Amino acid sequence: MNSTAQYHPELIPAYEPQRLAALRRYHVRSVTGSEAFDTLVAIVARLFNVPVALLSLVQAEDVHFLGNAGLPGVAAVPRADSLCAVAILQDGITLFEDLLQRPCHLTTDAAAQNFNLQFYAGCALRTAAGMPIGALCVMDRQARPFSMPERTLLHNLAEVAMSLLDLRAAQSDNPALLAQLRTVLDEHVSQSLDRIDTLAGLSQWETPDSEEARAYQQSSLDEAAHITRLIQQELQATLRRLGQ
Repeated sequence: MNSTAQYHPELIPAYEPQRLAALRRYHVRSVTGSEAFDTLVAIVARLFNVPVALLSLVQAEDVHFLGNAGLPGVAAVPRADSLCAVAILQDGITLFEDLLQRPCHLTTDAAAQNFNLQFYAGCALRTAAGMPIGALCVMDRQARPFSMPERTLLHNLAEVAMSLLDLRAAQSDNPALLAQLRTVLDEHVSQSLDRIDTLAGLSQWETPDSEEARAYQQSSLDEAAHITRLIQQELQATLRRLGQ
């Protein structure tokens, strides 16, 4: 997909040269270990019950999807079209709960229209030095609210994604390591994901916003937080073993 739109001046930060220099360490175009990122975003999509989750890296001209769940065959979009290019400018969660009613004015609406997206929530991926290089985001094809616990969960998952990026950067010549980690992710979270799916199904039988429905939703968030801690502990332990 091509875009002829010019960047909004506020879309490019003053520290762009330093940001792009930090990004180069993460081998944007390399496919080594990409399966682990696809596994991670697939988990993220299920945790938030959304059709699309992406791990993006924001380059000078486009936004590359290193992990992609829900947009098959889409490897990148122009930077001027991507809400992830906005997310890297924010300290917290970048949130658009209803893009039809309240669109982003820093980007074009080409990507949202092409993929029929109405909801976006993204969290910047920051290096240890604090430089934003991309975003972890979830998207939906209908407007929806995004609670404070969900925002906290997305922030924590972005830290997990950054740890996985650091691990790939440290072991770019060892694809077997990330393949092993993908297996670990699958083994650690499969039962918890099944439990979350069960809780989501039970919640649908309850009256929306009822005490019972809220209890199921809270249990799902608690289970999601448990999954996040498991994955992060495994990644951090691996990084420590590697002396990172």
